[in-house]
Amino acid sequence: MTNAPLSIPAGRSPLTRTKAMILAAALTLTGCAVGPDYQPPAPRLPAQWHTADPSATRQDAQRLAQWWQVLKDPLLTELVHQAAVQNLDVHQALSRVREARHRRVISSAPLFPNLEASGSAKKSDQGDSTGSNRMSQFFGRDAGGTSEMYTLGFDAGWEIDLFGGVRRSVEASQADLEASVEDLRSVVVSLLAEVAVNYIDLRTYQVRLAVARDNVAAQEQTWHLLSALSQAGGGDELAVAQARYNLESSRAKLTDLEVGLEAAMNRLALLTGRPAGSLHARLSPVRPIPEADLALAVGVPADAIRQRPDIRKAERELAAQTARIGEASADLYPKFTLSGSIGLESRSTGDLFSSGSQVWSFGPSFSWPLFKAGAIRANIHVQEELQEQALIRYEAAILSTLEEVENALTAYAKEQRKAENLRAAADAARLAEKLAKQQYITGLTGFSEVLDAQRSLLSFEDQLAVSRGAVLSDLVRIYKALGGGWQPFSLEKEPPPSGEKKS
Repeated sequence: MTNAPLSIPAGRSPLTRTKAMILAAALTLTGCAVGPDYQPPAPRLPAQWHTADPSATRQDAQRLAQWWQVLKDPLLTELVHQAAVQNLDVHQALSRVREARHRRVISSAPLFPNLEASGSAKKSDQGDSTGSNRMSQFFGRDAGGTSEMYTLGFDAGWEIDLFGGVRRSVEASQADLEASVEDLRSVVVSLLAEVAVNYIDLRTYQVRLAVARDNVAAQEQTWHLLSALSQAGGGDELAVAQARYNLESSRAKLTDLEVGLEAAMNRLALLTGRPAGSLHARLSPVRPIPEADLALAVGVPADAIRQRPDIRKAERELAAQTARIGEASADLYPKFTLSGSIGLESRSTGDLFSSGSQVWSFGPSFSWPLFKAGAIRANIHVQEELQEQALIRYEAAILSTLEEVENALTAYAKEQRKAENLRAAADAARLAEKLAKQQYITGLTGFSEVLDAQRSLLSFEDQLAVSRGAVLSDLVRIYKALGGGWQPFSLEKEPPPSGEKKS
């Protein structure tokens, strides 16, 4: 409610024929919006992957969406689902989605009229003066110079979005919201891949520890046997010393493996939103490295571009920045506003609701920035450059995706070949160790050949376990690079209640 409402003589309508025509024209023009209309970019992509099997051009969407199922490990599946719900990075991304939703509401509010209620009660004393008594009585003051004024009313205003500045702002906010949803999905994709890789590391460490402990046990038997023969006068002291340092060297390697195993379990606890050490009871029982169907159906590059949340996010950010050019361009044009007020005004509370105390006002207005020293056009150019930067980020995200997939496919294929070679080497080292022991017992070779054979066997078996885990980790990285994993989850639609207790 304004302090001095504009009075309109009784019997005259607040909306004259001319004003009605202006309003109708304004409502007709609200369909236009300045600035460029967004057109999604059409990047040029290769027809197929360079390193993929040419027969693997079809993609299994269901398999990609739930790629962890190919590892056939129920505990891993459980950890994946827990991480998607309980991980703190996911909660933070969900909060950003909710923030973007509220910002969209804020940006759309100027499309609608605003209404405000106001009221006041004032009492003032101008002092007592004999010469001013008559004037005080004229203005409603008593002989002592005291006056009262009571007002109650409503103000309404509506800025007509003739040139689409507000609509461009809403368009940008909507694209920002969609980008935040894609950011959430990108967090989920990276998170689930990290859970799987750490789980594979955990099982790989357990296998490596089992290999190392078996070798330590065998070396202990050899050392005890040589020590007993030496004490009986029929052994080789040099062989005893060699067996001892080989044994202690193998024992020392156990420490590094145990540290790595502990770190993998703690990392999985963190990824699932739990404190370190809380998953040890579930993860400590030894299990083999998961077995998976190693066949792939990777599809074509265009499939990955459509599925990758980070690329979808970059595209939405480009759309938002394009809309902001129009939002900035609208500042070049006049702004038209319809405003009005209706209320009650009286010098006493008793007369406040009488018919004579009613006051109202209505009328259009406009404003037009005529000179701002080039600031408006400079801001438009700023938004255009930001759009160019968003386009470059989008193109860079595509190139990065192509590189990531190609590298993952190459590493996956090469690691499988490496694992096959290591498996053959381990088999040969196992036979060599057996033959070296037999030849040492018969006196055909020295004990150094036995030590070399044992060290080689331990090394090849350890490398084989690492390579088997690396094959699966590379498989996970391929699914991550293709943008799989977010599809089964709709966390952005039904975010968990704030402060919900975690299970």
